[in-house]
Amino acid sequence: MRFPSPLVRGTLIRRYKRFLADVTLETGEVVCAHVANSGAMLGTADPGMEVWLSPAANPERKLKWNWEMVVVDGHLVGVNTMHPNGLVADAIQGGLIAELAGYTSLRREVKYGRNSRIDVLLEAPGRPTCFVEVKNVHLKRGEWAEFPDAVTARGTKHLGELTDMVAAGSRAVMVYLVQRGDCRGFRPAADIDPVYAAALIQAKRDGVEAICYTCRLNLDGIEVGPPLPMERT
Repeated sequence: MRFPSPLVRGTLIRRYKRFLADVTLETGEVVCAHVANSGAMLGTADPGMEVWLSPAANPERKLKWNWEMVVVDGHLVGVNTMHPNGLVADAIQGGLIAELAGYTSLRREVKYGRNSRIDVLLEAPGRPTCFVEVKNVHLKRGEWAEFPDAVTARGTKHLGELTDMVAAGSRAVMVYLVQRGDCRGFRPAADIDPVYAAALIQAKRDGVEAICYTCRLNLDGIEVGPPLPMERT
């Protein structure tokens, strides 16, 4: 994925109301940017951090900027949760995710489960339908990438629905996409959401697969990088 316009550097003043951030641009202008991230953004939204914004594609939009990345300990970290689904879909089609290779059909946002939509649905003759759920990861503690960074009842619901798909004879894969490249492994943030962590362990026991990939980030764009080892549970 390449950004259609050059990113603009700024300094974070504050993030508030979850979806808003005040940023000082290098020109001295203070702007309000849209934050496409409903999580706590632990460690990625501290005042004074270097951030990178993209201009809104629609000139009529009220918020003229989108918050794309933040610099943490010298590393770019993607915070825009609108990107991971497309990044994973492109990587699957490009053969970059070995575990999801060999399917002839890829569809996105297909209705399933209990009033949900699966992020990616993969199909091929002679193979079970594969339901792929994608979760954005940007939290890092120690050397570990962790998910979630806030309690996520929705995420727990998705694990239950993936388990139901396996019970019905389909394949289900949970993909954690880490929008940063400075982690050595992935694990669930059990202290933040013990219910989700327990649900992930149970889902894996019930046949749901879980994989993790990192991202390569620069100011021109983002692409899926190599796989990241997951903590054994």
